[in-house]
Amino acid sequence: MTYDVAALRCREFPWAERGDNIYLNNASTGPLPARTLRALAEFNALRAEPFRLSDELQFDTLRHTRELVARLINASPREIACMVNTTYGINLAALSLPLQPGDVVLGFDREFPANVYPWMALERRGVTLRRIPCGADGLPDEQQLADAIAQPRVKVVAVSWVQFASGYRTDLARIGKLCRELGRYFVVDAIQGLGAATLDVKACAIDILACGAQKWLLSPWGAGFAYVREDLVQALQPGDVGWMAMRASEDFTRLVDYEYVLHDDARRFEVITVPFQDFAGFNASLELLHELGPAAVAAHDAELANLIVEWACARDDMRLVTPADPAHRAGIVSVAPPEPAAASARLRQARISHSLREGAIRLAPHCYNTQDEVMRALEVLGG
Repeated sequence: MTYDVAALRCREFPWAERGDNIYLNNASTGPLPARTLRALAEFNALRAEPFRLSDELQFDTLRHTRELVARLINASPREIACMVNTTYGINLAALSLPLQPGDVVLGFDREFPANVYPWMALERRGVTLRRIPCGADGLPDEQQLADAIAQPRVKVVAVSWVQFASGYRTDLARIGKLCRELGRYFVVDAIQGLGAATLDVKACAIDILACGAQKWLLSPWGAGFAYVREDLVQALQPGDVGWMAMRASEDFTRLVDYEYVLHDDARRFEVITVPFQDFAGFNASLELLHELGPAAVAAHDAELANLIVEWACARDDMRLVTPADPAHRAGIVSVAPPEPAAASARLRQARISHSLREGAIRLAPHCYNTQDEVMRALEVLGG
């Protein structure tokens, strides 16, 4: 499929063509493509008449999710566990990794809470979360994090790929290489990057990655996944044990034999029952992204982000919060006008969806947005 924004809008996002709203808020919630709505409706129609809904169809839906996700991040389906959100995937890491009293988890300060509280909860077990302070510019201090990885007792490095407020994009390959060399576990929250940018978990030496699907992957709430590196899977025991995590549970005729033998792939971390209809929708959205081409989507999103960056840098009355360097940003661009609340009100009045985060206007255009829409938003933002 050729990447054609006009055709994509007409086919999958008809509301965008009607001009109901200029939606630049994917970092909050991504819209659902038309095909995803159809997939949800079709699955829910079966759910309404469950005699039409087979076990095979339900579990084949999850199998297909693992295949599509694996293809997106250069993994094996055996390394993918279907999860209902990012938080569950981060908790998988926090509860399964072999952490002992005195161990240290490193992360950035000003992280989104989903990648903080699960690690803070380990403090009752004697594990310390150390948050690396941001630099004078308010952005993550990646060099200070890199320097700290070699310190004694550091066991885990847990970071967001892209920061929710500033849009700062961590150099995962650099940090992952250091973690692998020094024997540290590398855990990544990918929800604000995946879909807006491309990711190779092997090249970045990631051990565990968590990602909800409701933002840049344009999928329903209640769908997401965790990646667990294959040679780590069997070394970890799930913190939460689900009945379908066991090999014996695949045979529904002998469920009470109770053989505690976990799957030898990432299914051991899944806790059934998940919202199968949301994963059917997730699959439809993933298929769309694969048809468009993840690299083509990333290039389109980068062009839109560049427009915002160049505009902000050319003005004396706007502070660019997000790094100007394209290597350290993805789809999110945050700018701080003199009166952020007033600027946000102007955008809302003009029916331009955005977010006000940490004193800045966060704009997050995606695959279906046009340059004209971005320029209209900047015109309103500039007052």
